[in-house]
Amino acid sequence: MKLAGGDQEARTLDDVQAAIGKRLDDVAKILAGALVTVAGVMTALGLTSDVVFVALNNESWPIFVAALCAIFAIVCSIVALLIHPTRRGNVWETVVLGLGVIFYMVALSVAVVGASQAASGNGRPTLINVKLEGPESDRRLSFGVHADGVDRWASVIVWVTAVDADQADLPGMTNLYNVSLRPDDKGDIDHQTSISLAAPRNAWGIEIIAVTTGGNENCESQSTHGPTCAVVQLP
Repeated sequence: MKLAGGDQEARTLDDVQAAIGKRLDDVAKILAGALVTVAGVMTALGLTSDVVFVALNNESWPIFVAALCAIFAIVCSIVALLIHPTRRGNVWETVVLGLGVIFYMVALSVAVVGASQAASGNGRPTLINVKLEGPESDRRLSFGVHADGVDRWASVIVWVTAVDADQADLPGMTNLYNVSLRPDDKGDIDHQTSISLAAPRNAWGIEIIAVTTGGNENCESQSTHGPTCAVVQLP
């Protein structure tokens, strides 16, 4: 009778461990969809495929970290599913799933940061529709400035100056035009300018420079905070 009771107790413990193992397996199956969930969060926050490629080209670390953590969560879930549902196996499965949950939560958190950064833009200004039109007596310079993702405290400085054939500023020459632009509530700047241009006779061309406050003003710099420049040769 004792053997039968002991056998019954052993089967009961095995059933309990099996039930625990099944619940842990359910958690593992949820973690297996970590990458899909992270991708869904990024998409919901406006991170389309085009923005993803731009972000990867700009080496956006949050996207890499989120993807890597999601992969680790999936690996943990696969390992957990392969562990045999014994008492010791359930302990190890719990540890592995704990790590998987941590990776899963980190992936989601970093995905939100990465998606918001990538979808909101980088704050660098762009010069568009640059035109120099009209006769010398009534010459007009027209251009547009666009930027998105500009911090609310920041501004974009734009100025126009005359340059020589080496594209260097003429000595003693002041700016022909300058303006400081502030972003709207969404962090966007869209500005159109058309000015009457009376360039000095020794000028070879006209240079337009747009740079975010505190950025590098050297047009040839490789800084991520460098300016946008355009040079138009005078006819």
